Amino acid sequence: MIPAELYLLLSAALFCIGLFGILTRRNALVFLMSVELMLNAANINFVAFSLQHGNLTGQVFALFGMALAAAEVAIGIGIILVLYRNFSDVDVTKATTMRW
Repeated sequence: MIPAELYLLLSAALFCIGLFGILTRRNALVFLMSVELMLNAANINFVAFSLQHGNLTGQVFALFGMALAAAEVAIGIGIILVLYRNFSDVDVTKATTMRW
């Protein structure tokens, strides 16, 4: 059986990669993928702690996290399409010019 510490290290690595992607990239697609990495890191934590404690609560929360991620992708793709239609680019810094 794999110890929970290895799951937590994997989760921390995924979360750090996602955070790096959010802080350094301007492309909206990369931004969405980075958010997905961070949500998957949280799901790995939920499942690892569920395994460690021997109940299914963490796995249920991981399922809700996956549903949240699917909804986030649907909304994000809509925002990206509007950005591309208005600016012919998916740079998230250009969206500040859409203010009133």
